[in-house]
Amino acid sequence: MKKIAFLISALTFSVSWGQNGTTTTTPTLFQELTLQNVGPTVMSGRVVDVAVNPENPIEFYVAYASGGLWYSNTNGLRMEPVMDTAPTLNCGSVFVDWKSGMILVGTGEINSSRSSYAGIGLLQSFDKGKTWKNIGLTDSHHISKILVNPKNSNEIVVGVAGHLYTKNKERGVFKTTDGGKSWQQVLFVNDETGVIDMAVAENNFEVLYASAWQKDRKAHNFNGNGKASGIYKSTDAGSTWQLISTPESGFPSDEFVGRIGLSAFTSDSIYAVMDNQKMRPSAKKEKDPNDEDPEVIGAEVFKSINGGKTWVKTNTSFIDDFYSSYGYYFGDITVDPKNQERIYITGVPLLFSDNGGKTFQSIDGDNVHSDHHVVWINPNNPNHLVNGNDGGLNITYDNGKSWQLCNSIPVGQFYAVNVDEQEPYNIYGGLQDNGVWVGASNYNASIGWQQEGKYPYARLMGGDGMQIQIDKRNPNIVFTGYQYGSYYRINRADESKSKFIAPKAKKGDKPYRYNWQSPILLSSHNQDILYLGSNFLHRSMNQGDTWTAISLDLTQGGKQGNVAFGTLTTISESPFEFGVLYTGSDDGLVQFSNNGGANWKVISTTLPQNLWVSRVVASAHKKERVYVTLNGYRNDDFTSYVYVSEDAGQTWKSIANNLPASPVNVILEDSILDSVLYVGTDNGLYISVDGGASWQDFSNGMPPVAVHDLVIQKKAKDLIVGTHGRSVYKVSLKQVQELKKEVLDKTLYVYEVKSTTKSERWGSKRGAWGDEFIPKNELWFYSNSAGNVSVQLENLSKEIVYTTTVAAQKGLNKVVYDLVIDKAAADKWMAKDKKLKITPAKNGKYYLPAAKYTWSVAKDKDKATTPFEIVAPK
Repeated sequence: MKKIAFLISALTFSVSWGQNGTTTTTPTLFQELTLQNVGPTVMSGRVVDVAVNPENPIEFYVAYASGGLWYSNTNGLRMEPVMDTAPTLNCGSVFVDWKSGMILVGTGEINSSRSSYAGIGLLQSFDKGKTWKNIGLTDSHHISKILVNPKNSNEIVVGVAGHLYTKNKERGVFKTTDGGKSWQQVLFVNDETGVIDMAVAENNFEVLYASAWQKDRKAHNFNGNGKASGIYKSTDAGSTWQLISTPESGFPSDEFVGRIGLSAFTSDSIYAVMDNQKMRPSAKKEKDPNDEDPEVIGAEVFKSINGGKTWVKTNTSFIDDFYSSYGYYFGDITVDPKNQERIYITGVPLLFSDNGGKTFQSIDGDNVHSDHHVVWINPNNPNHLVNGNDGGLNITYDNGKSWQLCNSIPVGQFYAVNVDEQEPYNIYGGLQDNGVWVGASNYNASIGWQQEGKYPYARLMGGDGMQIQIDKRNPNIVFTGYQYGSYYRINRADESKSKFIAPKAKKGDKPYRYNWQSPILLSSHNQDILYLGSNFLHRSMNQGDTWTAISLDLTQGGKQGNVAFGTLTTISESPFEFGVLYTGSDDGLVQFSNNGGANWKVISTTLPQNLWVSRVVASAHKKERVYVTLNGYRNDDFTSYVYVSEDAGQTWKSIANNLPASPVNVILEDSILDSVLYVGTDNGLYISVDGGASWQDFSNGMPPVAVHDLVIQKKAKDLIVGTHGRSVYKVSLKQVQELKKEVLDKTLYVYEVKSTTKSERWGSKRGAWGDEFIPKNELWFYSNSAGNVSVQLENLSKEIVYTTTVAAQKGLNKVVYDLVIDKAAADKWMAKDKKLKITPAKNGKYYLPAAKYTWSVAKDKDKATTPFEIVAPK
């Protein structure tokens, strides 16, 4: 990784990391604006790995797929993020040396899902995550396993799955003997086969096992198996490797071998769980493109007691309803370190065997989400398990009879967000594998709801939650659904009136192709009109009761594969005129109609071709203006593609400019200023105040997490940020929406300060044991350069009642004042105004009286002012 030189000056700089680890250093005007997390928490998010202290098992680290690393020393009762200062939150594996305190995080999730984000190599920390160092393997993208010699922590062996969508050579097994200063690739199978798991027996680091996985993922097809998949063994601590899953060994070695998980009991006794993609004898060979349930053999468990020379399959019958059709998403097997007959395998359910894998039983229970990825077994108490799944972290002390759910942290993986028009308004969101939820925008995280019995967010439906539209006339009418176009019209006031509404092809016609995240849109011109995209654009004039296809196929026609492809991904309608429509597809087409779908025109011929169109947005400020973002994630292309057209797509201009290299998911216009734009990428949130000519970081208070969706609640002037890993954030745009060009050109600009009401409670405690009630008044100002400014508050007699000097940064600045006046100033004021009484509060401080004041901000010869009033209580 390149060294970065930081310029030290009065300016505040934002260091933005691209998905591939590249950086840009950009001055930001918005360091004082802080994003606030507004939950939710109870559904948690996908856990990919855990590291538990065996000597103190209430202490552990939890790695979330796209939510970073979290630490607890209270058995999950309280968890703290420890990776937020790292350049990425995308985790694949974690290792902790509990003696030295060394933490290693292999970045990049290994589950190969649609949202398994790439990493930037191996990160190391020695201070519980306060600081991180990248120690190599920067082109690995997805690191599956980390093994460290217990006798020499500089000797590290790492399994690398490699790029998700493209071939690359930095995959296999890598080893360092100098703590990461140098690396040697000790196992390389081929450029599309990486290592997905590794195993080592206790107290024998010389004998290691690794499982290779050949896969080929594309947007339209996923082949998760191949002849190069297999098991390798090393007897010299990973320096050399030998294939042991040979045809003679008894372990499958054909082209149907998929992902393999490993767990070693001793150096010679080892288990493997393998995803066998061979079709069952009675399986169907033809399938609906939206159907993901081919009848393959699925999971099989094998055991070797002679170090891999021979293998025996332990399960005597199919392990049904376990992997479903997506064995690529699972593959963890864990053996009890004290009893090799007890094993656990992870899939949709969590299965346990006490007879060495001959038979299994589900130990899922209440509070346990499906889709499991990791199990840790307490070596001193085999009934104590720590389990990570798509719904977070679960702990049991009775081998699954009862479970504790650690769900107090905001790590939800949102695909989409929206808001309604109520006061306070509600936030709606669709999440990966955790349904669709709604909650009040004034949510504050608290476990107090457990006493009240009702969580502030409510679940609207299950599945993988997708896009949401809310009827502006009646917020009880909500349109939402789950994957592959399964949309409903929900009546929250009367559930009996809720209805499945997605259009289906006529009998005899080819099925519609629906994207995983199918787009829907309520017309801004008429809330009875609903659009929904398959490979066609469908329009309903009655909120989904009946449908009409208003286009031919708006894609390139689909591709042969096992994933629905050639689908619409985004829809936009001009707010200026009904029937002016834009669509974008997963295969790179942007199309335009100016007559309600009667005619369509491809307008993307001059844009980069065959990329996923993540957004097309018709401007609300100019009829002919339209924005497009393209996403290269499914090609392992981390370029930021952002374009604008001023002539309805006839010509395009790139406005990506200085955005860090990271796939772009969403672009949003500001609701007030047409010069202000917001962009969400796989690594953060950015803002432009000049129509995209330049971009600045806009993520203060939010770690570098993927941003999937953005929406503005216009009345409240709040920006809602839907992240894929850290739930939902909001930030006020009140200051941003005054930054017109003439304001940006000013030396100083002071914002209006709302009046406040005088209270006798100022300075007193909230009850006998509560905190003091302290008023806070915020003064916001803009400075076009860094430097010291003088801030003063004057009363009507021009007496200065408060003054301070602020080291202002270029951009927005905030002064927080507790309305305290010193005794000398109070006495002086009362001496001039005999009717005025300023008495000390219960804390002994003097607070400003009800009166009119003027705030001023001055720098050199420039000065800006704004009035302020403290109103007498009624």
